[in-house]
Amino acid sequence: MTQSLRKRIPLILIVLSFAAGAIFLRGHLSFEALAQNRQSLLDYRDAHYALTVLYFLLTYTVIVALSLPGSTIATLTGGFLFGLMPGAALNVLAAGSGAVLVYLAARAGLGAEVSARISAGGGAAARLQSGLQRNAWSALLTMRLIPAIPFFMCNLLPAFAGVRLLPFAVTTYLGIIPGALVFTSVGAGLGEVFAKGGTPDLGIIFAPGVLFPLLGLAALSALPTIVGAYRRKES
Repeated sequence: MTQSLRKRIPLILIVLSFAAGAIFLRGHLSFEALAQNRQSLLDYRDAHYALTVLYFLLTYTVIVALSLPGSTIATLTGGFLFGLMPGAALNVLAAGSGAVLVYLAARAGLGAEVSARISAGGGAAARLQSGLQRNAWSALLTMRLIPAIPFFMCNLLPAFAGVRLLPFAVTTYLGIIPGALVFTSVGAGLGEVFAKGGTPDLGIIFAPGVLFPLLGLAALSALPTIVGAYRRKES
């Protein structure tokens, strides 16, 4: 096996896992599956709380690390099983850890090579890469706070841009807290939704009362980047 192929293995595994999950697991990682198994999950939680926490963390981390469909359902399940607290904390820990594993896999694969090629190539891409590295804390936190940016893209782009692990990990754990609180609170109320035979309102993240504060936080986190760019332009 060539070195080039070995570097591609982590990303190949992620892509294959995503494709397999989309085909074979979609029905198992769904709201309907959660509704059908809710009583069994609650019974197991009541009988084995610590094991339930452990299994939940491992399952959610694997879902994110392999980019499988179902991360939103996993977040709802965390709220349903554990309430807003510690459900939100468990959701942040699992989703953040899975994101870090994706980042590390991408960096171990083609990430470092792609980053070096962008830097050597110059042009707009190199300037964008340099700006992201220079303002990593602010830029990454802003990306995490904007609901419209896909989660997996926020995991892969920093790896290809050569961003260091520390700012990626810290901004990931911090940046997903607001969204995790919103969806965990929805999950905590699923008992009533199940009783009525309804479905949760996952569009709540785009409701003005939720979206505007998130965008406000994103704007504040982007402020250092904007000010830095303005100062460099003036100097």
